[in-house]
Amino acid sequence: MPTILVVEDSPTMRQLISFAMKRVPDSKVIEATDGVDALKKLSAEKVDLILADINMPVMDGLKLVSLVRGNPELKDIPVIIITTEGAEEDKKRALSIGANDYLPKPIQTQELIKLVNNYIG
Repeated sequence: MPTILVVEDSPTMRQLISFAMKRVPDSKVIEATDGVDALKKLSAEKVDLILADINMPVMDGLKLVSLVRGNPELKDIPVIIITTEGAEEDKKRALSIGANDYLPKPIQTQELIKLVNNYIG
């Protein structure tokens, strides 16, 4: 049963992503409000995939990716970064520090589900 961690500071966006993830067969969704919260959840539970927004207060998605990649216990978890439309720099930086993929906002639910299934399917 795949566990998906959704890291997003906007409640509306977080709900949208979590709702989409419920359509991934047998998946379990954990939500976090920022990078710090995400790290807490990661230390408490085994996660199979991380979906993280880039722009968040306290700790952003890029910092989260670099900390996950630097942790021997977490480094193999696939990370999909959610970027604002047209933010090429963010995409490049995310991929260069170890994100596996990215998804531009506004999020297309079908695209998101397809992308997630590539990593946990």
